[in-house]
Amino acid sequence: QVQLVESGGGLVQAGGSLRLSCAASGRTFRRYAVGWFRQAPGKEREFVAAISGGGGSTYYADSVKGRFTASRDNARNTVYLQMNNLKPEDTAVYYCAAIQSLVFTTREAQYEYWGQGTQVTVSA
Repeated sequence: QVQLVESGGGLVQAGGSLRLSCAASGRTFRRYAVGWFRQAPGKEREFVAAISGGGGSTYYADSVKGRFTASRDNARNTVYLQMNNLKPEDTAVYYCAAIQSLVFTTREAQYEYWGQGTQVTVSA
């Protein structure tokens, strides 16, 4: 069982930056790939980024590629999402999710554990 807690959301102006954190319980977190998803008001939840268990592989949605960076510190059981050059369309609740696999997936339904989400609001 893995419990995930996101933090780091907030209000930022367009062009600004935020770093989200996803802290996990458990001693074998390195065995879990982690995905980041977001859900804007009135829209379905969508894939944002993913990182492999070891941290060596990452993948991004086209909408955030070049602006967002996923990383992890397995010694601290924490995954990060660095978000730069934020745009108003990035406004959403951001979720981290984990799957017991060294290889990540972009498919929401395959993730086993989810955090509660953290709100990111980008003003124009």
